[in-house]
Amino acid sequence: MIGIVATLKIQEGKSAEFEAAFKEAMAAVRADEPGNLFYELVKSRAEPNTYKVLEGYKDEAAVAAHRESDHFKALGPKLGPCMAGRPDIEVLDGV
Repeated sequence: MIGIVATLKIQEGKSAEFEAAFKEAMAAVRADEPGNLFYELVKSRAEPNTYKVLEGYKDEAAVAAHRESDHFKALGPKLGPCMAGRPDIEVLDGV
């Protein structure tokens, strides 16, 4: 299993737009990616403009399929106007 934690900081006042775009992506990942184990957006209680994406994939092929998917490629332009910087991505190995 491969885990990914993406930390995303967004601009003040962009939460609703960001969350709406991400909910579309979550639905597409769950429907179209059989190698995805979980894909969840969570929001920090301590920092209201900080979100984390918790992702799990069966293997490297599933990660590659996610990155090559049309819905993943479409997500960047939707989220870009909401972002307050580049995402911080951490890749983890299951034990």
